[in-house]
Amino acid sequence: MKYVIVLGDGMADYPIDEIGGMTPLEYAKTPTLDMLSAKSEIGLVHTIPEGMSPGSDTANLSVIGYDPKIYYSGRSPLEALSIGVDMETTDISFRCNIVTLSEDEEEYEKKTIIDHSSSEISTEDAAVLLEAVRKELEDDLYKFYVGTSYRHLTIWKNGKVLPLTPPHDILTKVIGEYLPEDEVLRNMMKKSYDILANHPINIERKKQGLNPANSIWFWGAGTRPALTSFEEKNKKNGVMISAVDLLKGIAVGAGLTNIEVEGANGGLHTNYEGKANAAVKALTTDGFDFAYIHVEAPDEMGHQGSMERKIQAIENLDEKVIKIVYDALTASGEDFRMLVLPDHPTPIVLRTHSSEPVPYILYDSTENKESVLKYNEKDAKASGIYVAEGHTLIDHLFEK
Repeated sequence: MKYVIVLGDGMADYPIDEIGGMTPLEYAKTPTLDMLSAKSEIGLVHTIPEGMSPGSDTANLSVIGYDPKIYYSGRSPLEALSIGVDMETTDISFRCNIVTLSEDEEEYEKKTIIDHSSSEISTEDAAVLLEAVRKELEDDLYKFYVGTSYRHLTIWKNGKVLPLTPPHDILTKVIGEYLPEDEVLRNMMKKSYDILANHPINIERKKQGLNPANSIWFWGAGTRPALTSFEEKNKKNGVMISAVDLLKGIAVGAGLTNIEVEGANGGLHTNYEGKANAAVKALTTDGFDFAYIHVEAPDEMGHQGSMERKIQAIENLDEKVIKIVYDALTASGEDFRMLVLPDHPTPIVLRTHSSEPVPYILYDSTENKESVLKYNEKDAKASGIYVAEGHTLIDHLFEK
């Protein structure tokens, strides 16, 4: 038996009047999921433990079978694992986004956050900008490391965990009240604007109609993580396929094999087919038992507040990932179980994450289930199936 999780990040949503009170998941054309719905289990799962923030960090830990209440030590430490930063026990890591702030206000505190991803800036451009910041701001206590796209890392030697605001939670808001209370971190953010605002890359980006990547933003503080081995825990070896450092870091911590896919960038136009084919190869040729395919695009489109692009991301997931995996594993003759779900909702109206339970669909090639339900939020609730602790759902996938 082979096992697959297809994770459509932020795919769940609220009903939207413009599409007849449906959610993007209901409205999207998903013929593969429709076909699977007729012969699968559909239900709701709560991936965010009570009292914890609805981040992709806590939620993906849940989905992959790690109780965040036990294993979560912050988001950026997981990303540090992916980047290859060997944190000391006294180190504190921060996510260091490169964001877009409004330019008209002279005072930094009065600026508005426009875009948490700087128009999904390329890693190549972001690396040049982060190097400019590093040259001016790095010292013996604070070190900067390049990640992927807008997502980067700062390590504070002998630091402390501080409350910090995720930039995607305050889009369109004036930033003053959300800046770090720590004076050094706040001043580094302010100085980064002076360094980046008129950088040649940002001048060129504005000419191209792209948002300038004109400030760093610290958030997601945490300490060195310690995950138990996925293979020891589940008696399965597995691979992680994702463009996002957070997921790659979880894989490193859990002992899963990260598979790099050319053209996988975490955006709407990522290499979906490459991810699907990499999973199929891992399962049918390379001897792995389990594949976790993470697709960031629905979440990014939710943060952008674009209903149309979020629907497109869901349709791409259905056609270019789920269909390819289903068809290839069926043709191979392998028995397999496939779980499809989001980690959390990223509602268009909020442009950030929320904590509601999310719909899942579990298909087993060896069973002949019959269902009249479709895979969406409404039908999942109507099923009456509810998994209260998200980290236990993987046990159901593995039939423990």
